[in-house]
Amino acid sequence: MADENTVFVGHKPVMNYVLACVTQLNRGAGDITIKARGRAISRAVDVAEILRKRFMPEVGVKDIRISTEQINTSEGTRNVSAMEIIIGK
Repeated sequence: MADENTVFVGHKPVMNYVLACVTQLNRGAGDITIKARGRAISRAVDVAEILRKRFMPEVGVKDIRISTEQINTSEGTRNVSAMEIIIGK
């Protein structure tokens, strides 16, 4: 999947990410991927649910992938949970 069809969820308000997803789907993207790590995972789930229930009921969740990523910090390596939600028509 191309990077232009990926929305990375962070600390911004949920509606910013919902509108980014709507924009991608309206431009003709078949599938989009919502990616998040750590504490942003719950915000990514909110984005997917708001998109599905309120803005675009014709799209659905095609796949959900969960993983653990290792991040190097000044204190050593840390494990961080990661999630990808693939949404499409």
